[in-house]
Amino acid sequence: MTFQELQPKVIAITKNDTSTRDEKLLSICKLLNESVDYYNWVGFYFANHETKTLHLGPYVGAETDHTVIPFGKGICGQVAQSNANFVVPDVAAQDNYIACSFTVKSEIVVPLFVNGVNIGQIDIDSHVIDPFTEADERFLEFVNEEIAKIF
Repeated sequence: MTFQELQPKVIAITKNDTSTRDEKLLSICKLLNESVDYYNWVGFYFANHETKTLHLGPYVGAETDHTVIPFGKGICGQVAQSNANFVVPDVAAQDNYIACSFTVKSEIVVPLFVNGVNIGQIDIDSHVIDPFTEADERFLEFVNEEIAKIF
């Protein structure tokens, strides 16, 4: 399924009045995981700005021990500080990478802004080296823009 075909499905999930916010987030994780071959782990982390930590939210994929990540640590922690997308074509080449699984080869993290504040991020791991393109970034920015409307 193309990113263009996925956009109305994402909107439909966010506009579903019978689901809670976490149910919507989990539905988006499932949709992306099932629709994009190289999206092997899809999840959200949310920021606690007082403690400068990220906390695992809804996700789909292998279990992770990384339920709390300090700002600055790993790819997700760096995005919490930089407020910028981070595409990692090969996690083995990253010094500040928190290893989740030996099957993870690449990662993309896109921050989630609500009223100009970075409240969290969508995090996607892939078992493929260098699969993410600018199209992935633009699509995930769209996803986060839609998600921001439910906060």
